[in-house]
Amino acid sequence: MIFSPPPKYVFGAQAFEALRLENARLQDENAWLRSAYEDQQKINAQLAARIEELERRLELNSSNSSKPPSSDGLKKPKAELRTKSLRGKTGNKSGGQKGHKGETLRQTAEPDHVEDHFPVACGQCGSTLLSTAAAGHTARQVFDLPEPQPLVAVEHRAHACLCGRCGETTKAAFPQGVAAPVQYGPRIASVATYLQCAHFLPEERLSKVMADLFNAPLATATLAAMVHKAAERFMAFSTHLCEQISEKAGVKHLDETGFRIGGKTQWLHVACTPLLAFYRVSSKRGSLLTDLSGCIVHDHWKPYFTLDNVIHALCNAHHLRELQALIDIEKEDWAGQMQRLLRRAHHVAQAAQNQNVAVSDRLIVLVGRRYDRIIAEALAFHEAQPALSRPKPGKRGRKKRRTGHNLALRLREHKEGTLRFLANPDVPFTNNEAERDLRMMKLRQKISGGFRSQQGAEDFAILRSLITTARKQGWNIIETLMKTADQLMADLKYA
Repeated sequence: MIFSPPPKYVFGAQAFEALRLENARLQDENAWLRSAYEDQQKINAQLAARIEELERRLELNSSNSSKPPSSDGLKKPKAELRTKSLRGKTGNKSGGQKGHKGETLRQTAEPDHVEDHFPVACGQCGSTLLSTAAAGHTARQVFDLPEPQPLVAVEHRAHACLCGRCGETTKAAFPQGVAAPVQYGPRIASVATYLQCAHFLPEERLSKVMADLFNAPLATATLAAMVHKAAERFMAFSTHLCEQISEKAGVKHLDETGFRIGGKTQWLHVACTPLLAFYRVSSKRGSLLTDLSGCIVHDHWKPYFTLDNVIHALCNAHHLRELQALIDIEKEDWAGQMQRLLRRAHHVAQAAQNQNVAVSDRLIVLVGRRYDRIIAEALAFHEAQPALSRPKPGKRGRKKRRTGHNLALRLREHKEGTLRFLANPDVPFTNNEAERDLRMMKLRQKISGGFRSQQGAEDFAILRSLITTARKQGWNIIETLMKTADQLMADLKYA
């Protein structure tokens, strides 16, 4: 806007009118500038908040958030940060602890083969030595794989016999599973299924592995058929696992992760206990198991709180990482206090469990009081901070809060679920059971990629339910894959 001053020599009514008009124009200009200034202040506040958010993201890594170590990239945090344990110092040396069962290779009393080595000549005078003059020996054992053997071909002959009484010819039936003129047997099918579903070898690489190790160049279509048939055989076993975990397990762990199927993101859910694991594929993340009972351990994903007839226990590993981020980035004192309290409470619960006793009610009350004081301090601190940004007129929704403020409110609201591990020795401190079981699924995606079809993904979920459960039960995986679903259900241990 360009200001044109009134003529210098104007008197009377003309001068008054000119000044009035100029004052009105200046008032309009001032209002416009004020509005522009306020808009600019809002933009600056939004940009400052965005910069703060982006800077915070840059500070997050695998030690203070749920990001995996692989996301740290080439700019990894310092070694002392990457190796820092959220459990705190225990005073023990690194490595295996006293009482840890080792896996040392030891000599066997009955070797499969013995090779004797005798000296040819005397080391003193050079005279020829005979094996009959042996005066003792020392032994060393070498454990190795046998020479690769060709596949064993077993021919089944179903004979027809003529009845001497009525003259009728009766033909014998082939054994169950022998259905084609030429086929592969159950053991090689189990090995192929094991390598694909337990170690995630893609079909083309698996075909080469089978050819190199067993001289059995299976086609990729044959491998896919083997896996599908195995999934069909163990579908009832998978359903049984789901029922046992959902309805009968007192404490169960739940988690989910994204899964690529047919080029689209779907979801793999896991429900597990220390002895059982059940996987299922769903097109929606919020499609949760029904008919759950008992205590569910999870990472505070909100849809879990919509489940009926369950009590909740929250993963404190997530809490410790979130608190660590507040310590590293925002430098909030209360976060360090809460982190120390949770660690000490965990140590108390572990010590009581090792002694097979319950944590005393008095100690639980003391921990709860300290917990409340720390939360009150955190809320007082954040309520004294200036607002992050002014809400726009007429805009609905809650007022934006800082990360630490949200965490403090969440810990206050879910105090009982956070500290449930103190009162119930069956409830763990973390949800690591489910996270360990899901971690292998992400590894499968990295090695073999996503699934081409929904059926392939569902087959994989069934077989991973079997393989993960077999590991927890201490079963031999190959022998497990050769059994029937009924045999496995009869052998299951639940506690």
